[in-house]
Amino acid sequence: MRIRGVRRPPRYRVRVHEQPSVSPGTAWFGDVEASGVVECVDVRDQPERLRTPGWWAVVGEFEGGVRAWRFADVTRRAPTRPPGVWHGPQASAWVTSAGEDAYRAAVERVRSAVAEGHVYQANLCRVLSAPLPAGADGQEPDARALAAVLAAGNPAPFAGGVHVPVGGGEPVWVVTASPELFLRVEDGVVTSAPIKGTAVDAAGLTAKDRAENVMITDLVRNDLQRVCRAGTVEVTTLLGVEEHPGLVHLVSTVQGVLDPAVAAAPDLWARLLDATYPPGSVSGAPKLAALDLIAALEAEPRGPYCGAVGWVEVGDDGSVRAELAVGIRTFWWRDGVLRFGTGAGITWGSDPQAEWAETELKARRLVGLASAPPPGP
Repeated sequence: MRIRGVRRPPRYRVRVHEQPSVSPGTAWFGDVEASGVVECVDVRDQPERLRTPGWWAVVGEFEGGVRAWRFADVTRRAPTRPPGVWHGPQASAWVTSAGEDAYRAAVERVRSAVAEGHVYQANLCRVLSAPLPAGADGQEPDARALAAVLAAGNPAPFAGGVHVPVGGGEPVWVVTASPELFLRVEDGVVTSAPIKGTAVDAAGLTAKDRAENVMITDLVRNDLQRVCRAGTVEVTTLLGVEEHPGLVHLVSTVQGVLDPAVAAAPDLWARLLDATYPPGSVSGAPKLAALDLIAALEAEPRGPYCGAVGWVEVGDDGSVRAELAVGIRTFWWRDGVLRFGTGAGITWGSDPQAEWAETELKARRLVGLASAPPPGP
């Protein structure tokens, strides 16, 4: 498996006389290290702020909110400090927003919606959670320590994290081991690589997986056509097989040349998000109908899970590079609770028991790593 990462980021330092207010916070993707938050932006409300030169970390929630943090010091280097020791929740402490019976019943409801012509496919998810309070000294859990555990046990092409603590602006605590590209922007080209189809090995991938992948690839192609020059959107890879720790995925790649008016617009990110968000692979087709069905069936908001996690780099000349992953295989901590989402794409051809098993497969390795006892001396 080729590990794709952040490429060629320059070093940014915000001088004190240019920006006197720097708050606590860190972000890391690939070998990019960032520290010191200069500003936090609600991308939906102020997309033009994401045109400010510098390096931004981005976290979007599935329900629609997207925020970005610009950092004062960004370098490409080895970690500046060794990771701490991760102390996760006990394996027995995890609970799910939907048990097996409830999840299987929800699968049948999606199948009924397909039979009635409301949707062709919908992604049905559940959220696992376990108490993980802050330490006795009030310190939040060490996000970098969890990231190190995941990097050792489940390396991923879009691994990273953002941690801006309480007191350092808008708080966020997200650690991802995502294998899926949501949006890459570079040299005027936008690329997306939806994942649909998961099995233990390639032999386990089915005709249902392939049909589902083609369906969502077409949806992503339609999304990108809303912001790209006519005739430039193409599927460069269809039904590619990618191997990841413990499982394989079917991955297709879609790309197009951004419409010059979109690429130059102050509200570039509003236009990109309006066209593509939330990611098609974790919503369904048609997207709006699938989102309505998801809202009716899922008991708990997804938050950063199935949203977007990544970075945007803006050059002094206004050029934009970005790499946002779909927020799957992602942990987030909030209000003393650690959460992790898992789900499966449901079509008429879905077997409820098999779909439940797929959610278990996707969660087993990552949750196991997060709950493993720390190594001894």
